[in-house]
Amino acid sequence: MKALVYTGPEAIEFRDVPDPVPGPQDETVRIASVGICGSDMHAYLGHDERRPAPLILGHEAAGIVEDGPNDGLRVTINPLVTCGTCKACESGRDNVCADRQIISMPPREGAFAERVAIPRNNLVEVPADVSMEKAALAEPMACGWHAVRLGLAALGEIPENALILGGGAIGLGAALAARARGVAGIRIVEPHAGRRATLERSEMDAVPPEGLNPDTFFDLVIDGVGYASTRKTASARVRPGGVITHIGLGEAEGGLDVRRLTLQEITFIGTYTYAAQDFRDTAMAIFDGRLGPLDWTEMRPLADGADAFRDIRAGRVDAPKIILCPEGGLK
Repeated sequence: MKALVYTGPEAIEFRDVPDPVPGPQDETVRIASVGICGSDMHAYLGHDERRPAPLILGHEAAGIVEDGPNDGLRVTINPLVTCGTCKACESGRDNVCADRQIISMPPREGAFAERVAIPRNNLVEVPADVSMEKAALAEPMACGWHAVRLGLAALGEIPENALILGGGAIGLGAALAARARGVAGIRIVEPHAGRRATLERSEMDAVPPEGLNPDTFFDLVIDGVGYASTRKTASARVRPGGVITHIGLGEAEGGLDVRRLTLQEITFIGTYTYAAQDFRDTAMAIFDGRLGPLDWTEMRPLADGADAFRDIRAGRVDAPKIILCPEGGLK
């Protein structure tokens, strides 16, 4: 099969690779759509030791099951593979399973390919009237859904307002999830002017970093970027007694004002991916339209994936998400 293979910092090749070999609990899924994630970009830049070259990246995918009793089933893929039997898994917190794996990290190859092998329990059926393009958004949007769920639980109420740092698919997904759950005053901070225009077309209030009113504080702040600068903003803009949920993995250190968090009794929650139930709930919200039209993606052929990575790196992409399609990808 053909696949997009990360071969080293800022190097990625479209080439022939062996077909995946499914295990006894796996299905083989022919990929129709697969999104480029920020973590794929971190790996591409050589910043993620968890993703060593050579490796097939990509974990935001949807496609069609091949062979077996589910042959032809349209599915979106939960890429997080867990043991299912530990305390975390049995309590519904499978995303912190000690034995968790995710496609696009060894030993599991990713979905920038014509096919991927994945446990059948990780598949959610996609209705016939939902495009594979939208179905592939379940994974990134589940990250935001999970962060919003944890933030609302920590607050104990629906907040009056929320600040989202980052206008990519993670941040926009968090904003859409918050809106779907009744949060009214949502503001997104996004430095890229073209992306802000895209967000505004989705009826989101998007401002550049310097556009925040210094006198405005927020009940809930969601950092979808994870740089020292965004953690600094989160620390400064959350109200006393408020909540920060932190999704982004941009860099490991810096920015967090622990003194203010302590003196103002601010809750900081690190959020990793999503529980399996969050993924299913997000998929259902996409399918029934609660998250809106989701018409802000840009589609490109998988064969042109290297150019897509270079364009994202150079800041030439206005869309919050580029989705790649293998040649002949099924809709």
